[in-house]
Amino acid sequence: MEHLVTGSLLLMLAVVVSGWVGRALPVPVPLPLIQILLGVLVSVFTHEGLGLEPHVFFLFFLPPLLFLDGWRIPKDGLFKDSGTIVELALGLVVFSVVGIGYLVHWMIPAMPLAVAFALAAALSPTDPVAVAAITKRTPLPRRLVHILEGESLLNDATGLVCMRFAVAAVITGSFSAAAAAMNFLWLALGGIAIGVGTILLIQVCQDLIARRLGEEPGSKVLIGLLMPFAAYLAAEHLHASGILAAVAAGITMSYLEQSGRALPETRVRRAAVWDMVQFGLNGAMFVLLGEQLPMVGASAAGAMREAGTAEPAMLIAYILVVTLAMIALRFTWVWVSFRFTLFRRRRAGEPAPALGSRLLLATSFAGARGSITLAGIMTLPFLVDGAPFPGRDLAIFIAAGVVILSITLAGVFLPLLLKGLALPPEEGRQRVERRARHAAALAAMDAVERVQHDEHEITQGSVTWLEAAARVSADYRRRIEGIQKTGQEAEELRRAHAIERELRLAALRAERETYFRLGREGKVPDDLVRRLVAEIDHAETRLAAAIGH
Repeated sequence: MEHLVTGSLLLMLAVVVSGWVGRALPVPVPLPLIQILLGVLVSVFTHEGLGLEPHVFFLFFLPPLLFLDGWRIPKDGLFKDSGTIVELALGLVVFSVVGIGYLVHWMIPAMPLAVAFALAAALSPTDPVAVAAITKRTPLPRRLVHILEGESLLNDATGLVCMRFAVAAVITGSFSAAAAAMNFLWLALGGIAIGVGTILLIQVCQDLIARRLGEEPGSKVLIGLLMPFAAYLAAEHLHASGILAAVAAGITMSYLEQSGRALPETRVRRAAVWDMVQFGLNGAMFVLLGEQLPMVGASAAGAMREAGTAEPAMLIAYILVVTLAMIALRFTWVWVSFRFTLFRRRRAGEPAPALGSRLLLATSFAGARGSITLAGIMTLPFLVDGAPFPGRDLAIFIAAGVVILSITLAGVFLPLLLKGLALPPEEGRQRVERRARHAAALAAMDAVERVQHDEHEITQGSVTWLEAAARVSADYRRRIEGIQKTGQEAEELRRAHAIERELRLAALRAERETYFRLGREGKVPDDLVRRLVAEIDHAETRLAAAIGH
């Protein structure tokens, strides 16, 4: 136990250090690559390796990451390009699993076909976090980014469910397409229903408690952290897909968030905590991969020598071939999918912008693999009927190599492919934001007017509600601080500040409700609503703290 605790602390320390190293390097290097290298250094101090049980690893890492992906993905882009996203997230996954599975089995006959399919299924999900670190400095079209985000959300679930079938085939030694199809329906529909139902039930309970006892931000943030595990475990207990349950729970949470029922302080704390969880879990997986890499590599090389299939140096060639094959398969599918989409738009009389080969290549390279692939492949069981799981270390080593190489290629080729590229015009996002801010400002001024005319006690002295309202509505100037007053002047100043704070709070709440309403009506993208609401939450939290709440 002490060894496990020490190793875990080293992992988290390496995640923290990776952020420092990434900022200190003179040239930009993808953060996952830094974390993998630091993991190799950690392996020097953890001689036995951490050796997490696969089911524990799966439970610890996947539910919160998938839940957060579903929560934060922009829903407008998800539904606008739903056809393209489904084609990539479902069709491309199956295409990749079949193509890469047979390719791996052909290259390495010693690896059973079912294991090769499990490896291909683990490799099929793309990683939005790994790509986001690269595309921060790369001008990808916003709509393409939304498509990639939607694809990564859905293909996480599709790929991992396919992997589940492949592992079951290894364990049982049989596979029935008809039984798998029926099982998939229950896994998918049951998982989605359980995920949605779990969040709705938790939300109802939270509302009842909040109405009776009030809302305590710390407890609500902690409940939020437990939500993905509740959805995942409930689905697994009923033999549905915990993966899809976690994704559905996150999407449901994003819609419930637009009700605006949580306190501003709760949303501020929750966003900070989830940012930390995302950074920590993603980083820990890459560091853990680096920590396991030397041991897994040695075991994979030994297995190849014993099988007499090839020299251990061929492992690098396998990784290169699989990575290039996945890029080629992705390019082929993307080209066919986009052509089909354009054809449908032309038949419907809709505008169909031309897509050049450079943009298609960029879309292919942007499908880098990352944390979900690692979480999936490292959950392969150690034993099958008391014997070692066939090809486990070899599959993990190839998957790790593909993750590293795909992130490296994306970091190198995406900027080159998109340099000087004439991107399709954006759809007026700044105009939408300006309209939202204008509507919120009008709502704030109306709220100030309403508060001004409510039945409040009019202060006696030089400052009245009318004067305070005029100051707030005019230009939101900062109140004057640090003025030394005494006696009656000090009392009037305190009352003036209290009035002004109350008016500002009313204005801020009106702004936030306007943003939520525009989001619910679909007039403002939900990621933009989230950012605008965060601005209001921070302002209200600071103002409430000044009042003493």
